[in-house]
Formats: sequence, structure tokens, C-alpha cells
Amino acid sequence: MMHRAARIEDWLHDRREVCARKRGYRPTVIPFTGYGSTGWVRILCRVLLARPDKAGAAPPKKKPRSDGRDAGIRGWRSFTSVPVKAVTVVIEIDGQRHEVEADRGGVVDAVVPVSLVPGWHVARLHTEDSAVQEAPLFIVDPGTARGIVSDVDDTVMVTTLPRPLLAAWNTFVLDEHARVPTPGMAVFLERLASASPGAPLIYLSTGAWNVAPTLTRFLSRNLYPAGALLLTDWGPTHDRLFRSGREHKRGNLRRLALEFPHMRWILVGDDGQHDEAIYNEFVHEFPGSVAAVAIRQLSPSEAVLAGSRSKDEIEGTADIPWVYGPDGSSLANQLAKFNLL
Repeated sequence: MMHRAARIEDWLHDRREVCARKRGYRPTVIPFTGYGSTGWVRILCRVLLARPDKAGAAPPKKKPRSDGRDAGIRGWRSFTSVPVKAVTVVIEIDGQRHEVEADRGGVVDAVVPVSLVPGWHVARLHTEDSAVQEAPLFIVDPGTARGIVSDVDDTVMVTTLPRPLLAAWNTFVLDEHARVPTPGMAVFLERLASASPGAPLIYLSTGAWNVAPTLTRFLSRNLYPAGALLLTDWGPTHDRLFRSGREHKRGNLRRLALEFPHMRWILVGDDGQHDEAIYNEFVHEFPGSVAAVAIRQLSPSEAVLAGSRSKDEIEGTADIPWVYGPDGSSLANQLAKFNLL
């Protein structure tokens, strides 16, 4: 039986959807980067209600900032969108057509069979009433031996997530242009990707799909290598009052190990939340699927009230080294000692 909180959320979404449609809002597909192998692809997108552009209307003017830049979008606006549940999404890839259904949060996370050569491709996504949107797809060569999984919060982006009040400010109030990249991490991930041509890069975060467009713009603006985002649905689930970030990460790591059984992953995270424990569990469960673990150490100010920050560094092995450092440069220097860069 569905959790009561989830039923209440569904009722609210239904009421908001009715009101939004009466005001002229129509479904729109928000595409996300997908990944796959030569015989299948994982499609990721979200269907929301949005106000259609008026024919001939000029684009809205953005309020200028004091420093001369355009004003960005406050985080809370990402959580006011109206999802469209149970809508059919049409997927067109290389002349092949598939139909899938969005979940109760408007999210599509589906695997479809398709025959594609390794490299970047494009999927065309739309609903019956929406415009066509293009989603990038990265197809992994079956012979690729290495992949990269990276956390987001406090790993590639300084969010001070362990401090609840400041994290809430950063998520819901702060202008997206004010978010700060972690020093050296963009170069570090780019070097990892360059050292293993054809390696897939997966950004695995406990963040909600609501902020996926913001994260995508942040990664691009700060020159992080392109990769798929694996986020979570916001709010209650079928059996919980609130979704479990730990289970989200554990489940996707296991899924990657099963989808690419011959690949070894370099896992990148930080010591401010639960990355070490999650990665350590994964190492013990799938030792043949891990090449190395790189943990960014938070500064004392970032780790205030962290609570879950580890006290001791985990000892690695010759086959699976664990390296620690405060920034991307130090992590790169240590992985280079193991011929991983």
C-alpha cells in the first residue's frame, strides 16, 4: 500500500495540474543525458507543465545583477514545477520508436533496446501535446575497461551540505551563479576521462531531479566533462515519508556493476556525508568492479556539524587504492602513483 504522504502528494499534484492546464499550461519534456551499450540505452527525462510561448512575443527581460550579469534562477523555483504523471513519452532513436510512461513524479527512467555504435548520439523525446526535445546519449564500447562515478554535493560543487541550514539556503534561495566549484575537480575529472578514452562518466547524487537543469548548467559553465546525471525524485515514496539518498546511491552503483560487468569504476566522493561507507560496501560486494576510490576531504569549516564525517581514512589495497585529498589536484597526484592517470 502506498504511504499516506505519497497519496497526499499525488492529490496535491492532481489539483495543481488541473489548475495549471486551465491557465493554458502544456506538457513539456525536460531531457537529461542518458547512457547505454551497443544493444540498449537508459533514457532519462522529466515531463512538466509549462506555459507555452506566445506567438510573436518577445522573450522576457532578465533583471540585471549588481555585477552586470543576468539574474539566475533561485533554487526554490525548481521545486514549484508541476509534474505530469502517467503520461506517455515517445522516444525516437536512429529511426526506432519506443513508448514509455512517466512515473508519479513525471520522471522517465527507462531502458529501451536499440542498436547503436559507441559514442555520442541523440534521442528525440516528446509527448502527444509537447514539442520535440533532444537528449544526448553516450554509448559505451563493450571493450571499455574503466568508468567514472562522481558525487556532486561537496565533491564537484561546494554546497556545505552537512550543515542543514546553510545547505537549505544554498538549495532553495541562492542564485545558481553563486554556486562555487570545488578547486581542481573539473581538471581532475577531465584528466580521468582523458586517461581512459571512451570511459562513461556518471554524476551520482542524492539531489532531486528538480535541480537537474541547474546542475547541468553548472557543470557546463565550470568546464566539467559531460556525463549522465542520476538523481532522485523529491518527496515521499511508495513506502517512505522521504526518499533514501543512501539507497539511491547503493542501487545505482549495483545497477552499473550489473550493466557493465567487465568494467572497473573509479569512485569519487567526499568525507562529509556517507560516500565512504557506501563505496566501501560496494567494494566488498563487487570487488572486481572497482579500480580506485578518491575521497575529497572537507575543510574544517565545511565539515562543521557534519556528524557523519569519518574519523579514519579507509586503507586501500594494491588492487583497489583509496586516496584522500582536499582538492582535485591532490587526488590526481595520488592516483597518478597507481598509473590511473
